[in-house]
Amino acid sequence: MYYAVVTLLTIVLPAVSVAAERLHGGAAFTPLLVAKWYVFWAVGCRLFMAGMRQVLQPSYTARVILGLRSDESLLLVRELGFANLALGVLGIASLAMPDWRLSAALAGGIFYGLAGVNHVLQPHRNRLETTAMATDLLAALVLLGCCLLAWLAR
Repeated sequence: MYYAVVTLLTIVLPAVSVAAERLHGGAAFTPLLVAKWYVFWAVGCRLFMAGMRQVLQPSYTARVILGLRSDESLLLVRELGFANLALGVLGIASLAMPDWRLSAALAGGIFYGLAGVNHVLQPHRNRLETTAMATDLLAALVLLGCCLLAWLAR
């Protein structure tokens, strides 16, 4: 289930939303259009869902994804959940508040980039953490690329 949810929220739903808005809404393919849907799905929905799980069930992230066995790690995972909830709410709200999109893309891109690099530095990754690493790095590339291209276009 984890693989399907992460793939849907990081790759499939943003791409489908961009394509739908282009085909049915006539929108031009721009970094801002990509940012709109990538921020909503990958930052908003993915991080909000991850945050809810980390707050309500920190042992899943600690034990299953990160391979941590100590109950002491649960406090930190729950706090990570609070950060994910905050970024997730920002990403979801950006759909109604377009002026927030690039800020959400920048914050989400930095978060995903640092998280992805942190996963890269782990010598013993399981498949779930490897999936998190790959999709985190992809998300960082897309989000920070949208920010850079939007900034260059100004």
